[in-house]
Amino acid sequence: MRLTEKCVVVSGAGVFGHLSDSFLGRKGSLQVVCVLNGVFGILTALSPNYWAYAALRLLTGFSAGSVGLCSFVLATEPVGPSRRGAAGMSTFYFFSGGIAALAGIAAMFQSSWRMLYVVTSVPSIVFVVAVLPFVSESPRWFLVRRRADDAMRVIRAIAHGNGRTVPDDVTLKLDDEGDDGVGGDNSVDSSSSSGSIIDVFRSRTTRFRLVLSVVINLLASVVYYGLSLNVVNLKTNLYVSVVVNSLAELPAYLLTALLLDHLGRKPLAIGTMLLSGVFCSAGSLVAGAGAMRVLRLACGVVGIFGMAATYNLLFIYTAELFPTVVRNAALGCTSQASQMGAILAPLVVLLGERVPFALFGVSGLVGGMLVFCLPETKNKPMYDTMAGLEEGEKILLK
Repeated sequence: MRLTEKCVVVSGAGVFGHLSDSFLGRKGSLQVVCVLNGVFGILTALSPNYWAYAALRLLTGFSAGSVGLCSFVLATEPVGPSRRGAAGMSTFYFFSGGIAALAGIAAMFQSSWRMLYVVTSVPSIVFVVAVLPFVSESPRWFLVRRRADDAMRVIRAIAHGNGRTVPDDVTLKLDDEGDDGVGGDNSVDSSSSSGSIIDVFRSRTTRFRLVLSVVINLLASVVYYGLSLNVVNLKTNLYVSVVVNSLAELPAYLLTALLLDHLGRKPLAIGTMLLSGVFCSAGSLVAGAGAMRVLRLACGVVGIFGMAATYNLLFIYTAELFPTVVRNAALGCTSQASQMGAILAPLVVLLGERVPFALFGVSGLVGGMLVFCLPETKNKPMYDTMAGLEEGEKILLK
């Protein structure tokens, strides 16, 4: 059942990733997935039999897998290059905090799984009603949809909220438009206002980046979820283990946020993946008996520390590698790869004591080496169109 649910999450990330880049937009897609997540969760609590329960869990998985994807892009796209890394990493504090809170809520409702589903589903509806009305659509999405006036309205509202003003003579244009505001061949070229994963594969630049990003995210996910399963599979209280495990990741997020804008995305991703790979490889060489078991546990803790930093850094890095018109579609693909890694991780854990550590080590080392092939995005502009990205890359290579 859990495997099937993960597969549905994979498909949901792809579908809503595309819809977020097209007519629904970032905010619209987030509204839809939150409503579906809340409604299906509440209906799950009313399930009359197992088959109704299973069907509703699958539908919940289809929507829930895209909540983080849509909200992350919506939160980071309006932020400039100098603050984008810190803004992106700050979103993950709430993710880990939510996991810790979930453990506490689950401990309170151990006697009623139906009530647990209701309590954990209502916040999605509350978020749509009480929070989303005050959240603006991404100005970048407005711009690529050729709605420059709406984009400027959002930018002026953001500036006003920060106690600043935007000069009246400022105008917006896409990165594939000339000085007169007209695009290369057609100012309303549909390829600029919308995109799909097919467009990503048509471009050699984005195709190469996507394939690498998918493989790296898959490897990182196998290590991250695999080590998480190893850590929580201890002879301790289940709820306490989940809380400790989720809070233990917070230092990794903080360290990444502090170093991200100093070292850059690429060096930090390489360093954290290699750190995890080295310690996991070392853990595979340590015997699991007596005091050596503590040493192996220490290797696993350092491994998950490094991979927790990598896993969330990849969200920021991947978002910056692709233009606005296909950003959510590309993130949807890498999210699908991450979910596939989550599916494979339990199977790896079942291979024994040393073999999982060895596989986690190889995955971390290989992933770190693959990051060498990606470009640095620190303080680089986030391109809006495929043509703008291609042109920008040509200028950088000159």
